[in-house]
Amino acid sequence: MIRLTIALGALALALSTGTAFAASGATTFRLPSWNIFCAYEHYSFAPFDLRCEIRSKLRPMPARPKACVDAAWGEGYAMLQRGRPHVLCISDTIYDPNARILRYGATWRGGGFTCQSKVAGLRCRNRSGHGFFLSRARSYSF
Repeated sequence: MIRLTIALGALALALSTGTAFAASGATTFRLPSWNIFCAYEHYSFAPFDLRCEIRSKLRPMPARPKACVDAAWGEGYAMLQRGRPHVLCISDTIYDPNARILRYGATWRGGGFTCQSKVAGLRCRNRSGHGFFLSRARSYSF
């Protein structure tokens, strides 16, 4: 009986832990152009953020900081739920060909972030009203 109780307790702990980890991860979407990809990253071990990459790169390209040496610069922006976005200096990508398509004219909301998809580009903002705009022609943060 004691072994059964221990085994059931261990199973309950494993299942509850698995559920917590299942809620942790990244929710991805892309624009119909295949040029802009975003990930709302909601991992249990890090602050929630929104990261959007533009395959045609930022325009105009901001000056590369000295700290960004061995990584790709100007691939897009990332931001936390509050505060200003920053230009990406990355050695990975969130490119996901299976990402959900955010149609032009549609809005995505999650974790305190809002992104509006338009033919002209993608505009995302966080809870504090800061954000960024991405398009082939120009990009900027606000």
